[in-house]
Amino acid sequence: MEHASVTKLLTLNEVAELLRKSPSQMRWMRHNGSGPRGAKLGGRLLYRESDVIDWIQKQFDDQAAA
Repeated sequence: MEHASVTKLLTLNEVAELLRKSPSQMRWMRHNGSGPRGAKLGGRLLYRESDVIDWIQKQFDDQAAA
């Protein structure tokens, strides 16, 4: 079984700071499916840095297409 390369994991607070959102805004975005993809690992919500960067890029791409 081949393992994927290790990626940096970010906490909800770190992603909120990066996106200039409050942690409660990030929780709401997760609830309604409008934020970056995250996963609970060991009972803690974490985000892959690469997923957050991809999500940010998609926001810019969607704006350019509109």
